[in-house]
Amino acid sequence: MTLIESQRHGAGCELFLVEGESAAGAVAAVRDARTQAVLACQGKPLNAWRATPARVAAYPLYPQLASALGWSSVVDSSATAAPRFERVMLLFDPDADGIHIGALLLLYLQRFAPALLAQGHVFMVRAPLAGLRVAARDTGEVEDVWAYSPEQARALRQRAAAAPERWAVLREWGFRGLASLPPEVLRATCVDAATRRADVVTAAQIQAVVDVFGGAGRTSSGR
Repeated sequence: MTLIESQRHGAGCELFLVEGESAAGAVAAVRDARTQAVLACQGKPLNAWRATPARVAAYPLYPQLASALGWSSVVDSSATAAPRFERVMLLFDPDADGIHIGALLLLYLQRFAPALLAQGHVFMVRAPLAGLRVAARDTGEVEDVWAYSPEQARALRQRAAAAPERWAVLREWGFRGLASLPPEVLRATCVDAATRRADVVTAAQIQAVVDVFGGAGRTSSGR
């Protein structure tokens, strides 16, 4: 779990959290090294909502994350000087494991760094499930189109198949992990702020995560 550092820190800088070293290497290869850092998670993290602070502090990922964010304490984010990154970008595979990993990280942040979430510094990046590169037969214009749900993926394929006289399919992508995406696709859909799909994590999303994964014994404020 080595942090792949950015050259700068502070305003405009981002920390990407991804699953595994392969994904970290792929994202690092297409990032803006001046402002974007990458930290890999290995497997599903400890559920910090249910664990004691001592267990959380001893779990390898959380000290790494706290250090990357500039916190002097794994379980007290208020002991922080200037933030090292303006945005924390959660980028995981769009499958059950990826959703679970993202949820577990949100539980850690909600319990020990709620201000980071409340102030809108944590984002969920949406990786595509599938994509097509098509060319219009009359003009030759090339377009990349992406699907972010199984329904959209089916609609993409139906669109191309329904009008072969209008569209030539140049390339098709099926999602098999971030590292499997062509670099230009990974950059455009997940990393480049101008073209990726990323949304601020909302209070409603956090509450849903707490309800599903948090269990009894603590409110959504972490107490």
